[in-house]
Amino acid sequence: MPGSHGSLTKAGKVRESTPKVRGRERHTPIPRLRNKRNYIKRFVKGQTIGVRK
Repeated sequence: MPGSHGSLTKAGKVRESTPKVRGRERHTPIPRLRNKRNYIKRFVKGQTIGVRK
């Protein structure tokens, strides 16, 4: 087998040169909203939480 695919001096050049993009801030919804959504799911729509069909 011949050597390798490309030289080690080229390793990581593309990732290194791409601009860093900040991810969006993720947070859980406020408890009142979360409770409202859960109420709608459980009692209005009649879905059971966490059970797949």
